[in-house]
Amino acid sequence: MITAVRRAWWWVGALMGDHDYARYVALQRQLNPGYPVMTEREYWRQRYAASDADPEARCC
Repeated sequence: MITAVRRAWWWVGALMGDHDYARYVALQRQLNPGYPVMTEREYWRQRYAASDADPEARCC
């Protein structure tokens, strides 16, 4: 039962974008080792700014 709840919680987090920053950091460290990575706050700020700049890319 607990395993099912954890999987469901992880799935909801993935759907909401909770894991996006961690994926960004992993990819940046793989592609550009030694290069500074944006903080989580900077990442979300840039992501929302890009979304606002191109509203047709959103579904709603």
